[in-house]
Amino acid sequence: MQLFSVSLVHAQPDFVGSETCIACHKDQAEAWRGSHHDLAWTEPSADTILGDFENTEFTHQGVTSKFSKDGDSFIIETEGPDGEMTKFPVKAVLGVAPLQQYAVETEPGRLQSFDIPWDVPQQEWFHMYPDQNLPAGDGYHWTGPYKTWNARCAECHATDYQRNYDAATRQYSSTQSEIGVGCEACHGPGSSHVDWANDVPIRERVHGLSDKGLMVDYAAGDAETEIQQCASCHARREPLLGGSPVAGTPFHDAYRLSTLRAPLYEPDGQILDEVYVYGSFLQSKMYDRGVTCSNCHDVHAANRVAEGNAVCTQCHSPAANPDFKTLKAVDYDTPEHHFHAQDSEGAQCKNCHMIERTYMGVDGRRDHSFRVPRPDLTVKTDAPNACNDCHTDQSPQWAARQLDKQFPNSKYRGTHFSETFHAVQQGTPDQGRALADIALYEGLPAIVRASALEMILPYATPELATDLQGLLTHEDALIRAHAVAVQRSASSTTMVQNLVPMLDDARRAVRIAAARELLSAPIARLPSAMDKALKSAMAEWQSSLLVKADFPETQLVLAGIGLTTRNYASARSAFAEAVELDPQLVQAWVMMVRIDAALEGPEKVRETLRSALELNPSDPNLRALQAQLDAN
Repeated sequence: MQLFSVSLVHAQPDFVGSETCIACHKDQAEAWRGSHHDLAWTEPSADTILGDFENTEFTHQGVTSKFSKDGDSFIIETEGPDGEMTKFPVKAVLGVAPLQQYAVETEPGRLQSFDIPWDVPQQEWFHMYPDQNLPAGDGYHWTGPYKTWNARCAECHATDYQRNYDAATRQYSSTQSEIGVGCEACHGPGSSHVDWANDVPIRERVHGLSDKGLMVDYAAGDAETEIQQCASCHARREPLLGGSPVAGTPFHDAYRLSTLRAPLYEPDGQILDEVYVYGSFLQSKMYDRGVTCSNCHDVHAANRVAEGNAVCTQCHSPAANPDFKTLKAVDYDTPEHHFHAQDSEGAQCKNCHMIERTYMGVDGRRDHSFRVPRPDLTVKTDAPNACNDCHTDQSPQWAARQLDKQFPNSKYRGTHFSETFHAVQQGTPDQGRALADIALYEGLPAIVRASALEMILPYATPELATDLQGLLTHEDALIRAHAVAVQRSASSTTMVQNLVPMLDDARRAVRIAAARELLSAPIARLPSAMDKALKSAMAEWQSSLLVKADFPETQLVLAGIGLTTRNYASARSAFAEAVELDPQLVQAWVMMVRIDAALEGPEKVRETLRSALELNPSDPNLRALQAQLDAN
């Protein structure tokens, strides 16, 4: 692979801005200008704002929000973080189609994305979560931590974004070299490339660069280089760094990829929640055969290279495509294959092989696993299928019979990993062996196998840990990272022996996984080199948590570390920070009550419970604790 690890770069070049690039790269700049990447984040102005701010209103759950202008400012008047109606100037314009969202500053440096965006095709305001009634103070209210632009969104809408969150003050001083996804978001900082273009020697000054002075070399034609760069934003993942990784950073050095777990994915790996693209694409045969994003998408214009079935028939046709040696030369764009009238909706490749689901209210996204419809699996697992997406008046059994008639010798029949995944979701016991078989089967995509490893933890035994030990050295970092936790079921000695080498793994996500498991290991003393590796991996894990201190879920992890290390004061502090960020995290309140009961006594317990119930008055867990306290 042609990815350049940041650790190899001794002196990073400087960012120079997209305008510097345009002078030489006019064709690429023309395609990029006005694209979804270019307009991912813009300054508010009459040219960029598409919504109607001519004193319009929108009412949701009894709150009427007003959209108006004050001179050159665009104003949203709505319920603020304290529940009072407040006027907020628009500070950022987010996206361009099919919806445009707006961010406002609720306190200095903190941008919140407003839940009422503008529907561009329909030319109207709408609420992204129409069925939710989220009052001020709720973690999911538009002013809450889950809607903070700095933390949740900005990284993928800017170039060289750094979050810069101060946990002590709970304030942001975020920076970026450029709003919007500019040239250097994908190609890396460009100062050394400019030097190269001007015949200035660069290799003596900066190491780890391509011959043209860039952090990543797409010209080498390595598919994984391009895919991992696109995946840095087009993936559902947990960040391990404090902002945008430098272009060329390996994905598993910067992120922990979400696996095919509910409620993100259906049991068979189809999209369910908003998971973007990477996790789906990793499941596909196209990924396995070396297809890249740019085979179907113009990476500068951020649109498809062709329209309709022509995107697919550039490869899937009687002419095939010589770039992919295993591709069959077959005419698929014919009723003999799709069994629908030519040019009808049923004849569109995407409607059978890329189901669409709508997110953010109006934004349709396509599943990139490119799967064959399996209504027989719908019968077994309740996962949807493309046939019944259109034939809503028919049953999955009917759809399965139709496919049996049309493709009687299809290899897409029989058992499927989704049956085991569905059984796990249903709480079926004794699924360990079946999950282990999935994890060990080389014929399945790595993300499926990693998902099985993650699901196996409640079923894991010393025997299964031994069987799966070999996956710790698998070539795929995603599999290695998820094989680590299975070793907690081995004996303590065996676990330490197996995981200590993982502290020197090439990928940060794997090293952090090993550090996490070794936190509670009974290690009296390690040789110097191993001890150094452990401290280094622990520091990486700590750093990855500290940069996400504004995530309530991170505070729960920090609290768990405190409990594991018996630092109960630290644990309680983290639980307290979690409920400060999200008052509805009842599990954190419960743990605070239990710690207070053990360390502080009944008066402190009553105080904590009183605070918890004021914010969550109807929660049964808190009410049960109150009843228990009253009974004593």
